[in-house]
Amino acid sequence: MQPDSPRIISPAEARFECESLHREEKKLVFTNGCFDVLHRGHAHYLAFARAQGDALVVGLNSDASVRRAKGPTRPVNTEQDRAFVLGSLRAVDFVVIFDDDEPRDLIAQILPDVLVKGKDWAHYVSGRDIVEAYGGKVVLAEMVEGKSTTSTIERLRA
Repeated sequence: MQPDSPRIISPAEARFECESLHREEKKLVFTNGCFDVLHRGHAHYLAFARAQGDALVVGLNSDASVRRAKGPTRPVNTEQDRAFVLGSLRAVDFVVIFDDDEPRDLIAQILPDVLVKGKDWAHYVSGRDIVEAYGGKVVLAEMVEGKSTTSTIERLRA
């Protein structure tokens, strides 16, 4: 699969890029999600995540993993389209598409200094144990009230 953007990288490329950032003593931030229909909440969340360090890697759920998590009508946009849009945002340094149901293996490969998730995931943050085991930290981001992909799709259908 040929990426549309140099910011869309494979897990192997992500590991190389992240090792390079670590050698430069840059603080690496990671977050993940479906990012299916981007909205203000996503933009706020990604800007918050990027502000936690020097570079932001976004793990993007593949189309298959989104379908497993959200059902057969999702995603609305393909993984390549979602990755391209994410990669075009100033806050995002790299996008890595992953097919697992959660990003644990990807987190173990890139070893971010900071792992960011929304407070709506406070009950479970995949990879928390990995990040905290080597001295990294988990930061929970405030959510923008009333902004979600599900609510956007519901409004469009109404």
